[in-house]
Amino acid sequence: MEESKRFTKATWRIMEQLLEVDNLDEALAGSIEIIVNELNSEAGAIWLLDPKTDRLSPLFHIGPADISNISVENGLGIEGVVTKTGESVMVTDAQNDPRFDGTIFDDNGLITKTMICVPLNNLHDVIGCVQIVNKKDGSLYDEEELQLCERMASLAAITIDEKGLIVDLGEKKEILASLRNVIKEFPSGDGVSRVLKGINLDIYKNEFVVVLGESGCGKSTMMNIVGGMDFLTDGTLIIENKDFSHPTDAELTKFRREYVGFIFQAYNLMPNLTALENVQFIAELVDDPMDPHEAIAKVGLAQRENNYPGQMSGGQQQRVSIARALVKKPRLILADEPTAALDYTTSIEVLSVIEDIVKNQGTTVMMVTHNVEIAKMADRVVKVRNGKIASIKKNLHPLHAEELIW
Repeated sequence: MEESKRFTKATWRIMEQLLEVDNLDEALAGSIEIIVNELNSEAGAIWLLDPKTDRLSPLFHIGPADISNISVENGLGIEGVVTKTGESVMVTDAQNDPRFDGTIFDDNGLITKTMICVPLNNLHDVIGCVQIVNKKDGSLYDEEELQLCERMASLAAITIDEKGLIVDLGEKKEILASLRNVIKEFPSGDGVSRVLKGINLDIYKNEFVVVLGESGCGKSTMMNIVGGMDFLTDGTLIIENKDFSHPTDAELTKFRREYVGFIFQAYNLMPNLTALENVQFIAELVDDPMDPHEAIAKVGLAQRENNYPGQMSGGQQQRVSIARALVKKPRLILADEPTAALDYTTSIEVLSVIEDIVKNQGTTVMMVTHNVEIAKMADRVVKVRNGKIASIKKNLHPLHAEELIW
């Protein structure tokens, strides 16, 4: 009886989430978070069917495995079987279930043992499925838990139908950098402090990915490892098919110099150099830089290129730092709280420049921020909690910078 009351309350919370949250992506993400927490599970995902390709892709997933780039043919694997048949499945031993496709979670950081998978069934069609994986205490799922998932899926499907979600999950993206089981430890007193506790994450070419998390969760440490500013303790870092898990000093210097651009909260400009000279200084470090005048123009400061940092506003200085990153023609730009010291109007100006870089320069931008509103303009939103990937969400309809409000 007590569990039944608890599940009834969970259903009401899901209803409130779906009815009261205007952004459908956020509403669906919040709903499955409620289910995963209520069922004390390790992972969960909402899979949507793209009718053009007849393949399923995850819109949102929780847990240590990054399955963002996975797609499943409708009818194959447990996700595909549930979507094809419209019938729920409760799995007690995934590894010995003939319908189970072990490449989804298991190849990406999570061994699947048990599972609930239920269809997203609106009034007309099955449009995907909801999947919950592995109870943390190792017990099996029961019928009441299955019914809770079915209620959530039914409410979600109706909401999707009412709000007219257009499913276009795009083509499979090419991986730029891949972290697998990455651990980072720092000396602490007589022992060590483990900041990263097994990070599994792919970063794709030409995407804007925002990383959210509380202070001390490990998000900046993760970004520093990707950018070659810190070393992992254990695990694997692959960048464009090259192993950077344990690079030499020479490899690291070349990587930071030619491959990655950096934007920090503190602008780190040299005060005795003009805006143009700050950009030229970086351009001289690489073999094939962008013309510094062009880089300055791309951030909208052509008329201010001869000003010194002290003669410029905070937003203008930050745009110079973006030009300094851009002039290297990097494949990846890492931005650590780039708007934290700026007011709203200036932040939007800076974010508009970053948006343009992703869309028109083909550069990947990975941004760490505390500002959850900025996440609304990202292609994907990665949440880090306590040294692990907590969840990853695709934005089907990212906002433009000027549409953000905080």
